[in-house]
Amino acid sequence: MVSLMVLACLIQAPEIFDVTTVGKDPRWQVAGRTTAVVDTNGKHALRMIEVAPLMGLVWLKDYDFGDGTIEVDLLGRTQPVQGSFLGVAFHVADAQTYEAVYFRPFNFRAADSTRHSHAVQYVSQPGFPWQKLRSEHPGQYEAPVVPEPDGDQWFHVRVLVAHPKISVFVNDAAKPALVVNELSDRPRGSVGLWVGDGSAGVFSNLRVTRKP
Repeated sequence: MVSLMVLACLIQAPEIFDVTTVGKDPRWQVAGRTTAVVDTNGKHALRMIEVAPLMGLVWLKDYDFGDGTIEVDLLGRTQPVQGSFLGVAFHVADAQTYEAVYFRPFNFRAADSTRHSHAVQYVSQPGFPWQKLRSEHPGQYEAPVVPEPDGDQWFHVRVLVAHPKISVFVNDAAKPALVVNELSDRPRGSVGLWVGDGSAGVFSNLRVTRKP
């Protein structure tokens, strides 16, 4: 029988990162965006400010993440439609090379069934952007989020990375909103926060648990 002490050693403690130190703490790298610290909807948070037409990425320099769990609170918006894309990045090599799971809050409660099915998305940049995945593998790398969050309020995200499977949970849902197999051959890298072309995003309470 494995002792409680051995089990405790096998369980990695979560690491909590203060995202409001972006711009002050040299560990944080920023590409494609300016940032600001804001107090909004009850949380002290980091805002990545809109810049068109670039994607934006904030990540931790020299951080090593393979398998594990990434948790964060996200705040997007429902209007304008096509104006809010935000999520988390992992296995980050640089500003152009990473995997990401992101959300389209304007689609959470869309009445149109096609838009509703495009609420959460996996991508692997640069080889597998959303356009390529939707065209060549429709419905495989994006999905609705059920139950549907309010796209104008904070929602909690938990991304479980267990190579090669990625499972995405939203709020208190027991079932994942999205399950995919990774498309990257890069098993390790940093973690960070992501926004899409022309989009802002607000982030709080980043917590990472690395599997030993």
